[in-house]
Amino acid sequence: QVQLVESGGGLVRAGGSLRLSCAASGRTFSSLAMAWFRQAPGKEREFVAGISSNGGSTYYADSVKGRFTISRDSAKNTVFLQMNLLKPEDTALYYCAARSYDAVTKTTASYDYWGQGIQVTVSS
Repeated sequence: QVQLVESGGGLVRAGGSLRLSCAASGRTFSSLAMAWFRQAPGKEREFVAGISSNGGSTYYADSVKGRFTISRDSAKNTVFLQMNLLKPEDTALYYCAARSYDAVTKTTASYDYWGQGIQVTVSS
């Protein structure tokens, strides 16, 4: 079993930055591929970014490429999402997810563990 706890969300103006953190516990962090998803009101949950278990591979949705960066710190059992040049359309509930395999996928059904979600609101 893996527990995931997100932090770092909030309200920011367009063009600003936020850094989300996701602390993992309960299982060897280095064996987990990690990802961030988001869900805006009335929309389906969508993939934002993912990182392989050893941190060697990262993946991004086209909508955030060049603005967001995912990283992981094995010493802290934490994955980060640095979000720059935020836009109002980035407003959503952001979820951290983990799967018990090395590889990242972009489908929600592939992930075994989820955080409770954290709100990010970008004002225009």
